[in-house]
Amino acid sequence: MLSPLARTLSSAALLVLFAAGCGGAEPSTPDDPSLPLKVVATTTQVADFARNLGGDRVTVHQLLRPNVDPHDYEPSPADMRAIAEADVLVKNGVGLEKWLDDTIRAAGFDGPVVDASQGVPVRGGDAEEGESDPHIWHNPLNVKTMAATIGRAFAAADPGDAAAYQANLAAYDAKLDALDADIARKIGSIPADRRKLVTNHDAFGYYLDRYKLTFVGSIIPSFDTSAELSAKQVADLVAEIRATGTAAIFSEASLPPKTAEAIGREAGVTVVAGEDALYGDSLGPEGSAGATYLQMEEHNTDTIVNALRGTST
Repeated sequence: MLSPLARTLSSAALLVLFAAGCGGAEPSTPDDPSLPLKVVATTTQVADFARNLGGDRVTVHQLLRPNVDPHDYEPSPADMRAIAEADVLVKNGVGLEKWLDDTIRAAGFDGPVVDASQGVPVRGGDAEEGESDPHIWHNPLNVKTMAATIGRAFAAADPGDAAAYQANLAAYDAKLDALDADIARKIGSIPADRRKLVTNHDAFGYYLDRYKLTFVGSIIPSFDTSAELSAKQVADLVAEIRATGTAAIFSEASLPPKTAEAIGREAGVTVVAGEDALYGDSLGPEGSAGATYLQMEEHNTDTIVNALRGTST
């Protein structure tokens, strides 16, 4: 029996083939200097990096929508067609897009797949499951590496615009350096004994490591949001929050806050949710505080600092 994802892929692939047979699909022409590169990017983050690196020399089709959990993605016919016609496909890597290989095969894509995680120092994960932490973008220095990898791929696919991609990379690098310095300054304003974080799931390890915050625990004890806490784990987390004097629990914009709010009531601490929720797995929609990567990290930092210092925005 086919899985739901396999059924979705089969249906979408048939629709793509039908459209191509009816003359609906145009061949990819990456060698035509008058046309922008057709780029498909998996996550909201790498799509944002691709737009910054490519500027007006690329068109970016983003597979994941804002505030959608990347673990729950199912391809649409439009996604399948975009993949089939792409010049370059960019992914986050580190196992985040477990669905991607099947999707690529179903779409018939045989172009370059850019793993933006290449060269990024990856944190280890659950020793039993053998997973690594895929949330590499929460350290701006990692994003500099990711952006450079994407820029090289664009230059390889479109050598005539290599200088433009390099200029865009230099400009974005400067913004990332400024972001890194700003986050470090703000986190440094939190009293050392209050730099403790409890989040919806284990998505902020790179941020914690970079800015010297202590991870107390998460509502979902995994990199994957489909995991759940047992009753004993809930009790242990409540006890740990109380014992460490943790000031707040941070919910995430792409996850429901119900469990976080219940644990917050039990532990007697503030739960940061709603418009102030952190952006963990996904950027927010256009116009939100997390619409771009730079905005997302500024919002997350301001939210964390205000809650842990006990100040208001």
